[in-house]
Amino acid sequence: MDERIVIVDSGTGLTLTEEQLDERSAVAIVQLRRRGVRVGDTVLICLPVGPDLLVAADAVIAVGGVAWPVPADLDACVLQERIQASGARVLISDLPQALEAAEESRVRIVMSVADLHSYPNSRELSTQSDRIVPSASGG
Repeated sequence: MDERIVIVDSGTGLTLTEEQLDERSAVAIVQLRRRGVRVGDTVLICLPVGPDLLVAADAVIAVGGVAWPVPADLDACVLQERIQASGARVLISDLPQALEAAEESRVRIVMSVADLHSYPNSRELSTQSDRIVPSASGG
């Protein structure tokens, strides 16, 4: 079976297949749930366009949250305005200007790209909502 590529990072040339997206999204879903992201929560995502942005948005939507992506090249003042407008209390970003904006806003949880990729050990998967059941999507 051919692996279908879902995104190619134009900056690095890295690709992400459907299977990799599913795997990375499953890990990110666990991390979002562990941080208390629930149905209806707005999560601001400030990442460059690429695989990490796709994984973050996919995971937020999968937990029932509202993914609110903002351009990665905005300065801290504009980002702070976007945070306030969104009502987001969770931000996914590694960018210095986004972290600065978060400090001056209502954001209570800041997740890095590394956080999205960190899979907890099996003892930490304590609730059924943390356990990911693979979908039966044909690919």
